[in-house]
Amino acid sequence: MDEKYKKRYESFQKSLKVMKDILIQYYAITGFVTSSPREILRKSFRAGLISDDLWLEMLTIRNQLTHDYNSEIIKRSCRQIVEKYIDLFYCLDKTISDLNI
Repeated sequence: MDEKYKKRYESFQKSLKVMKDILIQYYAITGFVTSSPREILRKSFRAGLISDDLWLEMLTIRNQLTHDYNSEIIKRSCRQIVEKYIDLFYCLDKTISDLNI
């Protein structure tokens, strides 16, 4: 996997961990049945941490990239990753900043 896309993949993973931590510590939301990324995204949406279902699309691409052994998915998805999803990280960062955690 190309290094710059690997970093974006890691950014997604870190974002999920941050979302889960905020849900537990700030919103006192517990009782995660599976702690799956999909569950974290759904609870984050309900709590207002994220406001777009593009996160679920990004999760689908992240799952595909995990099994991209010859870079075909990256070739198909790189524009989508940069043009559609990068701003989601900035929105999440702003939302977290607004929480004054």
